[in-house]
Amino acid sequence: MGLCLGASTISVVLISRESGNTSCRGQCRAQIVRHGIYPHEGDPRRTLLSALSDFDPSDCDKLAVTGRRFRDSVNLSSISEPEAVGYAYRYLKPDGIDCPAIVSAGGETFMVYALDAAGNISNVITGNKCASGTGEFFLQQLRRMNVTLEEASRWSETEEPYQVSGRCSVFCKSDCTHATNKGVPRSRVAAGLCGMMAEKVLELLKKIPKRHIMLTGGTAKNRMMVSRLRRHIDDLIVPEQAPYFEALGAALWALDHSTRPFVGTRYLFSETAARFDRLLPLKDFQKQVTFKTMGRDTAKDGDVCLLGLDVGSTTTKAVLIRQADNALLASVYLRTNGDPVAASRQCYGVLLNQVRESSDPATVRIVGLGVCGSGRQIAGLHALTDGVINEIIAHCTAAVHFDPDVDTLFEIGGQDAKYTHITAGVASDYAMNEACSAGTGSFLEESAQETLGVGVQDIADIALRGERPPNFNDQCAAFIPSA
Repeated sequence: MGLCLGASTISVVLISRESGNTSCRGQCRAQIVRHGIYPHEGDPRRTLLSALSDFDPSDCDKLAVTGRRFRDSVNLSSISEPEAVGYAYRYLKPDGIDCPAIVSAGGETFMVYALDAAGNISNVITGNKCASGTGEFFLQQLRRMNVTLEEASRWSETEEPYQVSGRCSVFCKSDCTHATNKGVPRSRVAAGLCGMMAEKVLELLKKIPKRHIMLTGGTAKNRMMVSRLRRHIDDLIVPEQAPYFEALGAALWALDHSTRPFVGTRYLFSETAARFDRLLPLKDFQKQVTFKTMGRDTAKDGDVCLLGLDVGSTTTKAVLIRQADNALLASVYLRTNGDPVAASRQCYGVLLNQVRESSDPATVRIVGLGVCGSGRQIAGLHALTDGVINEIIAHCTAAVHFDPDVDTLFEIGGQDAKYTHITAGVASDYAMNEACSAGTGSFLEESAQETLGVGVQDIADIALRGERPPNFNDQCAAFIPSA
């Protein structure tokens, strides 16, 4: 058995040696009996136990693991990822072809293993630690646009890509959000993401001959990206075993080496030292927070109302208030899903239903519509309103409504985080994050969901139960999921 404890998935391979072949040194035609891939969503221990319940290690003669981080936390024989890559390459190398390099394109990292004439790894080329272009980042952006991987694959050959930035995950995410908010079809944005991923790979290969390159890792299943790579790489080799390439290498290594026996899951995990400083529990600060609310009422026949709409990068919100006393009559909070006009229409429908379903169904008159948010221009144009304002003005106006003496405002949005200084009820200065998405709402939501399996509605309750929270203050957004 070979295991790869990866950054986002755990892969398992069972192999058997050909009858009569007593030594293969990683090059024999061992037979792959079975394989499996398990996304661990930030809980590799639970996922590993689940994988081992499907692949019973007690039935195997030998077992070895590989992986960049988690392999040190299990009491099993392990090898480095480059060593596993070398064994898998020698097993899968096409006859008569020498590959100059192997591209490992996984969930969180892209790297190139340059090979010498003998097929041994001579150099490892890595890009920066930015998450843009990685498999997990690609899937996150598809989910933000409410697009499935199958839909994206169908668009691969027909859509003209929309250009998105690849230099930073924050800028790339902003490009995708602003594009969809301007009405660019999601199919073009998805095609642009795949083109950007392909460019990331080609950038790592700039000093390597573009012929007979072998592509491995989970993103090898991205047909759109592979299609674009084939335009620049002659005879790109994508083995069927690409998604579990390193696990296969670990299994092949185990054939020729003595390995530590598996003695049960009770003794599987080793304790590792904490890598982070710890913060005080979040619950210790609850008394320092005061929540301000506004009065709520039901609509009455003939009420004159104002409608407020915030079309954000991640979510769209709307409120209906009575002009006479600013009472909140209806409200809605939903996903933008990359379509600001559709999200706006959905908000109008929900507000209308709430008014109709009140205890005394009323007919109200709306005399004004104010729109803000990253999708405000297209939503305002759709609604034929002149009340299009930027978020700074909207934030300041709402803050002063709740507290006339407020002078400092922090707003944590889906795409950015802002500070606004207020003087005499007017916004006089502001600043926002310019180069990192760590600390924004969408980053928090995606990290919690993808890494920990925690839904957005459960984040607060779970965070308040934390007794020794790790300090991620100096961590880049691309590093925190790995941490």
